[in-house]
Amino acid sequence: MQISEVQLLSAKIKENMEKVIVGKSDKIDLILAALLAKGHVLLEDVPGTGKTVLAKSLAKSIDTKFKRIQFTPDLLPSDLIGINYFNQKEQEFVFRQGALFTNILLADEINRATPRTQSSLLESMEEKQITVDGVTYVLDQPFFVIATENPVETQGTFPLPEAQLDRFLIQLSMGYTEKAETVKILERFVNEVPAADLQPVITKDQLLEMQEAIKDVYIHPDVAGYSVDIVEKTRQEEAVQLGVSPRGNLALLKAAQALAAIRGREFVTPDDIKDLALPVLGHRILLRGSSRNRSTQIENLISGILETVEVPTENFKR
Repeated sequence: MQISEVQLLSAKIKENMEKVIVGKSDKIDLILAALLAKGHVLLEDVPGTGKTVLAKSLAKSIDTKFKRIQFTPDLLPSDLIGINYFNQKEQEFVFRQGALFTNILLADEINRATPRTQSSLLESMEEKQITVDGVTYVLDQPFFVIATENPVETQGTFPLPEAQLDRFLIQLSMGYTEKAETVKILERFVNEVPAADLQPVITKDQLLEMQEAIKDVYIHPDVAGYSVDIVEKTRQEEAVQLGVSPRGNLALLKAAQALAAIRGREFVTPDDIKDLALPVLGHRILLRGSSRNRSTQIENLISGILETVEVPTENFKR
């Protein structure tokens, strides 16, 4: 598949999603980039900003299996990965698949589940497989997790540990819409649910081809070096206790390849790196002390880093 086809199919998905989602064009691009880069997305924002609707509209735009699971304190790991039960009729143990056996999983309010249940996602998100009673099951591809959480409400929640956060390629905050956009939302949703009528615009095989095609997007050594300079700077800031790891740097470049393809280019530019720095690196940075304004601090920190790191200016084509 050519990069021009990747751009065309991405535009079809985006156009379909925008029949429901208003004023979030840049967020849709980032989520598509995560999907094409075989990553996962964490949507963090207050209730009512469209996190679940966004996830459902994406799932409905692609002809794949989709499951939504509401995370609660009593959710068990076996609900996600499955369980072996004894079939009395057959007189043998039979494996019953859990919710992870799907292509797109919406993990709603993931921080409401216990750490034990949260950790059952780790193997599937990183290695695209699960292990039950010593038997490994390879998950069907593509496998894409969109998790949502409410950062404001803390009662009855279990914050995701750093190891779990690192499994997400991108973390996004939906944010509130402008007045004109809010009016459009009211017009669309006051009497109907447009997401229910969405139809797939691409097939699963096309998505898999898109994921393979972005590997051909060229990364100039100077652009790769630029990303390394940014990542290393996160480890040198005084306010940072733990900076971004090499895995985070790799995630940044993979996401940049996908975003470049969505934008119709066969090569990555420094602007792609800049646009992805906050959503890819922000949740991988651990600040010293605790603050209720962590998101603002992280945003200011990364903005400052981008202003100080020298941007390469060569021709980045192959």
